[in-house]
Amino acid sequence: MAQAWRCSGLRWSADGPVLAWDGGRRSALPRGKRVAFGVEEGGARTCVGARGHPCPLGAAVPGRSTGARCEECARLDRAHSVAADTLADDPRPYRVYLAWFGPGMVKVGITAAARGPARLLEQGAVCFSWLGTGPLMAARRAEELLRAALGVPDRIPYAEKRAVRAVLPEGEAERAAEIAGLHARAVALGGWPESLGREPFRPVDHVGVFGLAGAPAAVGEVGELVAGGVVSGELVAAAGPDLHLATRSGVVVLDTRLLAGWGLVPAEGGERGPGVPVRRLRRAEPQEGLF
Repeated sequence: MAQAWRCSGLRWSADGPVLAWDGGRRSALPRGKRVAFGVEEGGARTCVGARGHPCPLGAAVPGRSTGARCEECARLDRAHSVAADTLADDPRPYRVYLAWFGPGMVKVGITAAARGPARLLEQGAVCFSWLGTGPLMAARRAEELLRAALGVPDRIPYAEKRAVRAVLPEGEAERAAEIAGLHARAVALGGWPESLGREPFRPVDHVGVFGLAGAPAAVGEVGELVAGGVVSGELVAAAGPDLHLATRSGVVVLDTRLLAGWGLVPAEGGERGPGVPVRRLRRAEPQEGLF
């Protein structure tokens, strides 16, 4: 029986996306690569634990969960995150950003300055610009200011991001237009934290990095993995945690967060299409921008 590997997530490096595995091994994912793996026969999906520690119960988790954690481990993991505001004394500088995912789809967020654009790549941001840099709580106040004053959300569901990728404007200037106007309004707001230095509008476009330009539109998405199932396809694009795989049935999106918690093995017969539940991908209609 082939050795089973456990995936710890998709990471974005300067050279593109890589799959990370427990034990430190990494697999580069250049476009055109054949991605093929099977799920252990008779296996079950188990909780990945929290903060580097295994789940004490080895609890089962649903196949459709993108978190791959049981309720208790999810609570412990979030309790030590920036999002939970439990790290108020973090001395590192943070950056506030505006991210655009498609027409009418803009969010505000913060990330540690040391991480550079990694957080934006991980979220699948098609275009983004920095707003300001400063202490964590100042960055958090600016984020709240934009949410309250301009109605900009701090979260956008991945299903909505996937649905809009097929209707993205072709030009970089068009893709940056919405955050350009919003950036100008944001830095002009009263109540901007004094310790947060404002940054000029400099849009960064990820369409080329993701491989979305000219890529065929996805027709489906993997709903979950199942014991004994097989996924196989040629990588045509990658955005955030999503791999766009060309199969005999068309391009199918695999959210790599669904891999965590499963034992994965080399696939038998690399030309097979996804042998796991696949649902039709919802398509977004072109729409006007927010502003």
